[in-house]
Amino acid sequence: MAAAFADEAVDNDDYYSLLNVRREATQDELKASYRRLCMLYHPDKHRDPELKRQAEQLFNLVHQAYEVLSDPQARAIYDIYGKKGLDMEGWEVVERRRTAAEIRDEFERLQREREERRLQQRTNPKGTISVGIDATELFDRYDEDFEDLPGSGLPQIEINRMHISQSIEAPLTATDTAILSGSLSTQNGNGGGSINFALRRVTSAKGWGELEFGAGDLQGPLFGFKVFRNLTAKCFFTTHCALQFSSQGVRPGLTTVLARHLDKNTMGYIQWRWGIQSAMNTSIVRDTKTSHMTMALQLGIPHSFMMVSYQHKFQDEEQTRVKGSIKAGFFGTVVEYGAERKISRHSVLGATVSVGVPQGVSLKIKLNRASQTYFFPIHLTDQLLPSAVFYATIGPLVIYVAMHRLIIKPYLRAQKEKDLEKHRESSATDILQKKQEAEAAVRLMQESVRRIIESEESRMGLIILNAWYGKFVTDNSRRNEKVKVIDVTVPLQCLVKDSKLILTETTKAGLPGFYDPCVGEEKSLKILYQFRGVLHQVMSGDNEALRIPKQSHKIDADG
Repeated sequence: MAAAFADEAVDNDDYYSLLNVRREATQDELKASYRRLCMLYHPDKHRDPELKRQAEQLFNLVHQAYEVLSDPQARAIYDIYGKKGLDMEGWEVVERRRTAAEIRDEFERLQREREERRLQQRTNPKGTISVGIDATELFDRYDEDFEDLPGSGLPQIEINRMHISQSIEAPLTATDTAILSGSLSTQNGNGGGSINFALRRVTSAKGWGELEFGAGDLQGPLFGFKVFRNLTAKCFFTTHCALQFSSQGVRPGLTTVLARHLDKNTMGYIQWRWGIQSAMNTSIVRDTKTSHMTMALQLGIPHSFMMVSYQHKFQDEEQTRVKGSIKAGFFGTVVEYGAERKISRHSVLGATVSVGVPQGVSLKIKLNRASQTYFFPIHLTDQLLPSAVFYATIGPLVIYVAMHRLIIKPYLRAQKEKDLEKHRESSATDILQKKQEAEAAVRLMQESVRRIIESEESRMGLIILNAWYGKFVTDNSRRNEKVKVIDVTVPLQCLVKDSKLILTETTKAGLPGFYDPCVGEEKSLKILYQFRGVLHQVMSGDNEALRIPKQSHKIDADG
């Protein structure tokens, strides 16, 4: 939603929309549009003092847009960063002869300077909370052992393990970062914790190195270092060496990963791990817009396995994903399937059912909230019971549907309305100004429109009978919503030239005589026009290009 509001703010000052030209418009196209609008808004054409004043304001606005877009350097800044880029401090030191690429580099340099000033104020907190739940008595009770005890009629659900970890980053300089992390774990009444400190330095654009120190009550001191390096544009490697000190001596460990881009969407990995659990692992990961697939093979001590997983990404607003995997090795076989979905702007909820031999049946629920992860593995049974698989699959679906309809959806709707109202209030002054400018532009267009209509009528050309812009309610389920449209018949007729009307792929709110009647909401343009004495009608999306007249717009006389 925040991004949408930002777009709205930029749209109000969209110079391309104001001049009604393509973003790829040539200098000739810009000049032609500029001359036409200058003729329309030139102050000398108006004798009335009020109209003259309004014409001067609009004339200056059009002149400002043309000045920016006709200047290659200013246009490059505007195209990349919008009007805020033109207003940024520091541009006075940029040479006018620089290319668009050089201007981009200069802007990024200025941005980096501002970021460095805020460096000490930034951290990157990450955390995980995992709560393991034993619910085996729901499906596999030992009734014969406890049937005489009080309360034995109800199944016991217990929390048998917990894990909490947290890390923060503290940038020291533009290249150095300190990382502090800690964790606490407990299982069946026994537990412990650890704390780690790491110092990372970016050595170049191709790599970084990291020193790590740690200590804990279950294990002794830890010393290690990591190295990342890009070997080529398509290949990189990482190495992690560690020394773990304990009462049994020093236990060294080494992990090395070599990765390569096989194609645009596919990565290949080879991993070698030496130490307590030595292993060789190779995997191929393919990630596209609609899917994610992984194939892996590991040979090691104590576990060797093969694994295949697939995830399908739906292209919906909630970013729904369904996934499945199978993993088989010396430990047995595990099949997992599940789904995840975005439930709010910063939250993703997922559930996975795990069915394995000899592991049994488990349900894993995960909630990602910004940089925090909450994980709830629920162990249902040690055996492969169809009832456990059924309830593990159906239960989360029923609960999610109920929560989505009764809690999540109403909350998101209320939050959206609250954000919209807040944005309307903050932009009320700006919208009022745009409305006044649009009304002034319509008054200035009256004489030109009268001449255009006379010319078009003489040749049975294009006459705009009615035109509306804003929010239309066509769905019966939304009939209680308020229609918010403005009449744009005059502004569109003023854009007609040689019996043609051409609108580019930019928001219509920036066109002369237009303004945004419903900030933050979806808008359309509806036009009823006459061409060669025949009625036509069309409805176009806000950012869609439109060319009229067209035969497909003709209204069927028999209908």
